[in-house]
Amino acid sequence: MTAPTESGVRTLDLHFQDTPGVIAASVLDTGDGLAVVDVGPGSTLGALEAGLAGLGASLADVRHLLLTHIHLDHAGAAGTILDRVPEARAYVHERGAAHLSRPERLLASAGQIYGEHMDRLWGEMRPVPPDRLTVLAGGETLRLGRLEVLPLYTPGHAVHHLAYHVGDDLFVGDVGGIRLSERQTPRAPTPPPDIDLPAWRASVVRLRELDAQTLHLAHFGPHPTSAAHWDGLLASLETDAGRVRDGLGRGQDAAELTDTFTRALLDELRAEDPTLPARYEFACPPWMSVQGLVRYWQRAAARGSA
Repeated sequence: MTAPTESGVRTLDLHFQDTPGVIAASVLDTGDGLAVVDVGPGSTLGALEAGLAGLGASLADVRHLLLTHIHLDHAGAAGTILDRVPEARAYVHERGAAHLSRPERLLASAGQIYGEHMDRLWGEMRPVPPDRLTVLAGGETLRLGRLEVLPLYTPGHAVHHLAYHVGDDLFVGDVGGIRLSERQTPRAPTPPPDIDLPAWRASVVRLRELDAQTLHLAHFGPHPTSAAHWDGLLASLETDAGRVRDGLGRGQDAAELTDTFTRALLDELRAEDPTLPARYEFACPPWMSVQGLVRYWQRAAARGSA
């Protein structure tokens, strides 16, 4: 748990796979119960409960689950929480809502990637009843207790991605990048299937224009809003995307492309902070970023826009 921001936001470390500083949940007191931004996977629900207990609260105090997107590391525990807390609601973009209510396709897709490790990594994902969902397009104004919450449509990492602007705080999910320490240049997580580089750049333009003092990243925690953060994220996005594009151009197969990408990425992280490579591989395995960027470039080539 980190110290609260000036506006009272608390960051709970979900200790994913017993590793600190990898997946965070943010907690706000709305005056109408607690709001949690990105509840994490089912496998870390116990850590979420322990973090709430450290605040003198419990799951029973939660009323609002603000989901930036439906990937398992962000939303996997939502259905279980709603089963246990009948008064709570979840908030999600309209293009992700059906997958929360009927998660079979999402789980089948993840199962093809993680196989026998699915349960250990992600735990249970229960369906969310449609009548417990507030479906958002982005651009609405939500009144949650005493808080005014502005959901913002921010695709690029996922076609259904939202950020939430609450006063001085901006909760950016994955579109704000991965930044596991102050010394680390933000990196863009680029897993399949929805990576869209122009959309991501446009989302960054929108977010950096907002009047917010603190960025809250799911991976990991609060960072001061700064031009350097956004500039670093865009630069690393171009670097990583360019490496995959160039490797494809040289005819590298998947194994060679992944090995080259991973070595370069981890070397850069190690130069910034020797503790980063091990934690980063939990936050965003490099092979998944390669898969997402390969898919992006292949689709761009098919459209004639590569």
